[in-house]
Amino acid sequence: MHALRPLLRKSLFNLFAAGLACAALLGPRAANAEALLLIEADSGKVLQAENATIPWYPASVTKIMTTYVTLRAVKDGRLTLDSLLTVSPTAASQSPSKMGFPPGTQVTVDNALKMMMVKSANDMAVVLAEGVGGSVDGFSAIMNDTARKLGMTQTSYVNPNGLPADGQVTSARDLGILARAFLRDLPEYEYFVHIPAIRFGKRVTGNFNKLIGRYPGADGFKTGFICASGYNLVASATRNGRRLIAVVLGANSGTARAVKAAQLLERGFAQDNLTWLRPSLGAVDNLVPVDASPPNLRDEMCGPHRKRPASDDDGALIAVNGGAASGSASATGGEAQISFFTAGLQPPMMKASELMASAPAATEPVLVYTGPTRTGTALIAAVAADADQQTASKPRGKKSRVAKKPDAADKPAEKPKDTKTAAAKPDAKPADAKSDGKTAAKPAAAKPAGPKHAAAKPDAAAKPAAKPAATGDQAAKPAKPKAATNPAATKPAAAKPANNG
Repeated sequence: MHALRPLLRKSLFNLFAAGLACAALLGPRAANAEALLLIEADSGKVLQAENATIPWYPASVTKIMTTYVTLRAVKDGRLTLDSLLTVSPTAASQSPSKMGFPPGTQVTVDNALKMMMVKSANDMAVVLAEGVGGSVDGFSAIMNDTARKLGMTQTSYVNPNGLPADGQVTSARDLGILARAFLRDLPEYEYFVHIPAIRFGKRVTGNFNKLIGRYPGADGFKTGFICASGYNLVASATRNGRRLIAVVLGANSGTARAVKAAQLLERGFAQDNLTWLRPSLGAVDNLVPVDASPPNLRDEMCGPHRKRPASDDDGALIAVNGGAASGSASATGGEAQISFFTAGLQPPMMKASELMASAPAATEPVLVYTGPTRTGTALIAAVAADADQQTASKPRGKKSRVAKKPDAADKPAEKPKDTKTAAAKPDAKPADAKSDGKTAAKPAAAKPAGPKHAAAKPDAAAKPAAKPAATGDQAAKPAKPKAATNPAATKPAAAKPANNG
């Protein structure tokens, strides 16, 4: 019996070890799931890899492929950077982040690429897809064919912007392959992956990749976020002629992904002269894919525990508690310091979280605009026209909010008096009277609720002062006078703005 005990212990130990190995092979755990990859851009040599071949939802890092395919078409002469593309209803209907141009607006390939890569504009991705591939489906087919030729065996695309779709899948391995291909095949167009900021009219938007302008040598690529994927980032940086590519998938905030990427890059640059001491992990193309389903991080990223809605434009980069940025505790992972060497001097050590929380280097935003390519005074005029259009769109929203005040649901009997006296009051805006005239010509817009407000049709036609024009809140107003003859209708009318909101 005593002789069997060592054998029993050994068997139990082997079973325990096998269990741990199986758990590791099953992929990342649901909580704090993360995939990391660090490679050399020139050689493709893998410097670090964690869950790098597990399938993942790409989110907006999809736009790296959209840019690659578009610029290959430019390089092949199928279109130019000055080619004009038109915003279609499909493009205009995309979810934010987007530029928000109405259908029919024209933009050049050049400006659409800048808007897409800096602001991560989903509508511009569709504009480019339709311009290059004829349709979203046609462009997706080109994307998939390109991925196959590049050796991205774990990647499939169904749209050009990375909005949620079950068939939109990639991996850290494949994104590393794509980033290398971009640098190798399109060196003359690298500019598009490291623009610090754009200015459209009066609005300035900084690059969502927080390494740009903060991490020394940062020169690419793209961020991404949807609830299912978490916060993704493909980043590159160059020092002393050596370029590295870092991929971070599934971070828990925009800050965390930037800090993690900075740490990966810093570790890689520090290994420059010590790589022979580390075991070789091979080339990125030789990493063995894992056959599994992508982890879905929706509950973790967008569950009720979050104090603010999560988005790719993560605003967590505000320094708190003496310089530690939100999310830095989980992001630092025990590696707090980053060192910089410039001109033979060694500045003080700096935490990665503090670096990402600092203001980016001062730079002049790149001008983007609608319409054909312009230079000189014509460019100044185009930028001014876009700014004027932005200004003109603001008063409409203010008028809709002001017009809402006299429409008190608890005083239906006074409503006819209010509509008669509104024009006589000296502080009533002339613009309101004009819009009242317009609404009389469009009584149908006052009845979005269908059968509920069927009785309100005659009232809407008889009272042009009730404003049904632009917003859902306004559209509910003609139903209020109905409460004078039918008090029971007061509740549906009052509830309408809440439903629209």
